Amino acid sequence: MRAMKLAAPLVAALFLQACASAPAMPKPAALPMPAMPAAASTEGSIYAAGAMALFEDQKARRVGDTLMIVLVESTSAQKKASTATSKDSNASIDGPTLFGRPVTVNGVPVLEAELGSTKTFKGDGDSSQSNKLQGSVGAVVMQVLPNGNLVISGRKQVQINQGSETVSIEGIVRPIDIRPDNSITSDRVANASISYSGQGAVADSNVMGWASRFFNSGWFPF
Repeated sequence: MRAMKLAAPLVAALFLQACASAPAMPKPAALPMPAMPAAASTEGSIYAAGAMALFEDQKARRVGDTLMIVLVESTSAQKKASTATSKDSNASIDGPTLFGRPVTVNGVPVLEAELGSTKTFKGDGDSSQSNKLQGSVGAVVMQVLPNGNLVISGRKQVQINQGSETVSIEGIVRPIDIRPDNSITSDRVANASISYSGQGAVADSNVMGWASRFFNSGWFPF
């Protein structure tokens, strides 16, 4: 009877945990918006110096303009190392002599010694890594450099069920590399910083527990 009383709270806790709702995903922090220059007022003319020309294309060229970054990232790296060393050492010590004869005990020379050692080391290492990222991310022109290049920053977050995926990119683009449809491939972005991360149940399933991390770390003595 006492065991039933002790087991009842545990069973109730398990049922309550199964009925618990999934935690709400945190909202992404707002991206900093570029400081837009104040529009200078003009008098006596219907044209403004900073306005778009009549036959001008729609490419991004000013602070606050947007453009599309097409992600075409694909990298592959491989490294292999091999080391082999070997060392042999030999030394012999002759026994002493007395009146020109070796000192023996029961006919066996004494104090004679031979030393020898062999050291061998062989190590092999092989490492390879590859990644592929495709998609598109909208970006905003944050700054126009003196030479006309554009500093851009963009981020996209997609939330599905109990997880979210976030792609962000920052870098510098040349206006000449922007295509007529106001897009540019990511391999044309200089000083590119591209990150892809996820949160939620799918991302958590790819993380080792603390015990597994300990046994696979350098702190594990074996």
